[in-house]
Amino acid sequence: MGSLQPKECFLIQPKEAKEDATKTRKRRKKKITDVLAKSEPKPGTPEDLQKLMKDYYSSNRSVIELEELNLPDSCFLKANDLTHSFSSYLKEICPKWVKLRKNHSEKKSVLMLIICSSAVRALELIRSMTAFRGDSKVIKLFAKHIKVQEQVKLLEKRVVHLGVGTPGRIKELIKQGGLHLNPLKFLVFDWNWRDQKLRRMMDIPEIRKEVFELLELGVLKLCQSESLKLGLF
Repeated sequence: MGSLQPKECFLIQPKEAKEDATKTRKRRKKKITDVLAKSEPKPGTPEDLQKLMKDYYSSNRSVIELEELNLPDSCFLKANDLTHSFSSYLKEICPKWVKLRKNHSEKKSVLMLIICSSAVRALELIRSMTAFRGDSKVIKLFAKHIKVQEQVKLLEKRVVHLGVGTPGRIKELIKQGGLHLNPLKFLVFDWNWRDQKLRRMMDIPEIRKEVFELLELGVLKLCQSESLKLGLF
């Protein structure tokens, strides 16, 4: 036994030293991700969106112009309190979906647009809304592997109820006249979801810019006239 003793002591020491080294290394590298990881996810609120809009537009708008961009509280649907699945949230904000869907016959338009940060996330959302959508027609509105012209043709050819995609591609379709906004009743932002770097959709500068450019293409006017409702999932 005696001869084993020093060996055991020797084994314990380097391990402790090694742990100390990793601890100091970790302490030095405090990234935004660490800050986000520690911050408790809070559900999005209409105020969040209003504040982001103010910050985004205030640099190049007058006070009067900024007031024109204000969204009435009445255009906001109940935000997700983080207890919902995607389908249960959509059912809550749109209880009359089946009836709405039956009455929708306009091509080049959708009743509900769901906006998220990437093609991969759009596919996830489409999968997770099965219980809500039933046999509604859904169209993928993102740029990955799909040309704008293909989407324009699809929207021309048949009646579509739901569009799920990224703000950049949706913006492009509106500009090209492939997607008309007037029949749109619901616009839902995939607000609380975080990517691998723990960023939400509106934490990514290029996505945020595209969202605001999209809002200016007629979405804000529809919200202000109260024909369109906004949801934050």
